[in-house]
Order: sequence, then structure tokens, then C-alpha cells
Amino acid sequence: MGKRGIEILDIDVKALIKMLNEALSEEWLAYYQYWVGSRVIEGPMRTEVEPELQVHADEELNHAVMVADRIIQLGGTPVLSPTQWMKLARCEYESPEDPYVEVILQQNLNGERCAIQRYKEICDFTLGKDPTTYQMALTILQDELEHEQDIEDWINDIELLKENIKKMRM
Repeated sequence: MGKRGIEILDIDVKALIKMLNEALSEEWLAYYQYWVGSRVIEGPMRTEVEPELQVHADEELNHAVMVADRIIQLGGTPVLSPTQWMKLARCEYESPEDPYVEVILQQNLNGERCAIQRYKEICDFTLGKDPTTYQMALTILQDELEHEQDIEDWINDIELLKENIKKMRM
């Protein structure tokens, strides 16, 4: 983005770049959480959930690309070191120490809910002031909302499966 393009924004660009670097850090952590979780996952419906976790990982990586590109367009520098990700991120990375499918899904659900809050804040911050960042954040927010719904559906399906197994034992 050229100087004039930045000048016409009715926004604190430095504050926005800071928010975007925090979001970028969270996207990298979310990518890895999905990616590694899809590799170690165990339990019922694993064969259905695993490929979807990989799709979500790819989408988080695409979000990271979008956010990094926007930071550069705004004249900033994307966070350069993975050692900074945990320091900048508000959304927690939860190691998949327990590979059980419900645990992995709950960890990812926690991350999605945090990401939803992050992108809502970016949308609120940029609405009517920076249409390009607003549109990017809204697009990512829509993806995060879909991810949340997917995960809630899988958790619900597993609960129904467990209930059906209990009924069959009676």
C-alpha cells in the first residue's frame, strides 16, 4: 500500500499492525495445533475428524498469509520469529498431550473461540476506517465461525455415539 493509501486510513496504523501481529502469531499457533493434532489423534470418528483437522490447518495457514500480507501493505513487519508467537498471542496453544479425539477437539474449539473474539475486535477497530483490513478480518472471522460450528458438531456426534453405545449395552 502506498503512502497515500495509508494516509487516507482513519485509523491508528501502528495499533492496527500490533493487533495484526498478535493475530498472525495466533494463526501460526492454530495452524500447528490443528496440524499436529491431526497427526496424533486417536479415538472414535478419528478417520472422519483427521482430514477435517488438516483442512482447518490449511485454512489457518491461509489466514496467516492474508494477515502477514496486510501487515506489509500497511508498512509494518510481520512477526519474524516463532519465539515471539507465544508472547504476542492471546489465544493459547494447547499441546495435544492427550491424543483422544474429544480432547483434541476441545483444544481446537478453545482456539477458535479466542480467534472469533480476536477478529471481531479487528472488525470493530477497522469498521468505517480501513475497508481493506475490515474485509480481510471479516472473511477470516467467517471461517473461524465455520470452524467453531464444525468442531461443535463433531463433539455432539461423539456424545451421541457414546449415548447410543450405552443404550445398546442396556
